Amino acid sequence: MDHLIYPLPPTSRWWSKGTTAVVTGANKGIGFEVVKKLLELGLTVVLTARNAKNGSLAADSLRRAGFQNVHFYCLDVSDPSSIAAFVSWFRHNFGVLDILVNNAAVSFNAVGDNSIKEPETIIKTNFYGAKLLTEALLPLFRRLVSVSRILNISSRLGSLNKLRNPSVRQTLESEELNNEQIDATVTQFLEDVSSGTWEKQGWPENWSDYAVSKMALNAYSRVLARRYNGKKLSVNCFCPGFTRTSMTGGQGTHTAEDVAATIATLVLLPPEKLTSGKFFMFLEHKKIISRL
Repeated sequence: MDHLIYPLPPTSRWWSKGTTAVVTGANKGIGFEVVKKLLELGLTVVLTARNAKNGSLAADSLRRAGFQNVHFYCLDVSDPSSIAAFVSWFRHNFGVLDILVNNAAVSFNAVGDNSIKEPETIIKTNFYGAKLLTEALLPLFRRLVSVSRILNISSRLGSLNKLRNPSVRQTLESEELNNEQIDATVTQFLEDVSSGTWEKQGWPENWSDYAVSKMALNAYSRVLARRYNGKKLSVNCFCPGFTRTSMTGGQGTHTAEDVAATIATLVLLPPEKLTSGKFFMFLEHKKIISRL
């Protein structure tokens, strides 16, 4: 069954200035617009980016626009030591976390280009980066009655129906799926790429390395949601669709601002309406759909 969710009514506000969100990969594009939207709604937001200069300039531009509750930290999610340093800094300066938006991601393909370029970097950033950061921050989530929230920015390219390998699909569809199986799946993909057999082995045909990274992220999100079921932590994925950003070469059907408004809707849902373990997709401005 599909569920449509519409913008929050003004009376459903549960957050305050003390509510803290972290948004990764946020010096431009969707990440930047998410930070801006959350600031407009009155939250305190930590903007992270792997490039110190670009991230600092992005945060400064928001402060000049009147948003004083924005903070910047240079974070490379593909580097475990950078993650450790960030978590230490965050713990010292904020102590607790309410919302995490894992947006940082890379792709080396242009629209319409399906070659595989630097698959290890893509997997390390898009999947393991989000996973390792999340695991490191888990002890800091507030997890009160308002429920803490993790939203992983993913892609329908990582949907299981893109797999042409029934064995891998069966593994990832299992309700008993665990992190070791996800890691083994990713390792197998990289080995098949190395041996030149990835097409024959039935991996996704479009943006294959990017698709597998998001497939793994979706799977991890389901496992994490199950792990924290009933423990005041919601974990969901969201596909922004074909958005006009640098990753798509400026092509797309909608803007990063449109997507940011939808992401804000998802991460600020009232606790009683909050779900977990779901994959949401952007349909059009102010409308999203959840695939159960």
